[in-house]
Amino acid sequence: MDVVIYHNPACGTSRNALALIRHVGIEPHVIESLKTPPSRAMIVDLAARAGVPIRMLMRAKEAAFSDLGLGDPGLDDDRLLDAIGAQPVLLNRPIVVSGLGVRLCRPSEAVLDLLPSDGLKPFTREDGAVVVDASGRRVLP
Repeated sequence: MDVVIYHNPACGTSRNALALIRHVGIEPHVIESLKTPPSRAMIVDLAARAGVPIRMLMRAKEAAFSDLGLGDPGLDDDRLLDAIGAQPVLLNRPIVVSGLGVRLCRPSEAVLDLLPSDGLKPFTREDGAVVVDASGRRVLP
């Protein structure tokens, strides 16, 4: 299975999603979203394929989000895309693309919806939370 992850190695959620992808035996195409941000057209495509508005792909916790007034519901997609283009840190992560769909994988275990589910082995996140138990079953938060 071909998998792409828009990744920020400084983000624990992104690191956990990447580890889960590798844990199921897939070496994804890793795109560090701050070094190589997706184009405006790609962000629009990712949002459409994920079935979410552009706003849902934004990182509201970033200072720039509030500094630029991006929480204003009256702002259109063009304004939001301009902001992401100017400050790529505003694009939330990790965004994962596979043959099973596109998704912003927050929490990180959401990536399992985009991966083969047979033969899962136990997996624990960096913070110690069990994601897949010893029986190979997903543990829901």
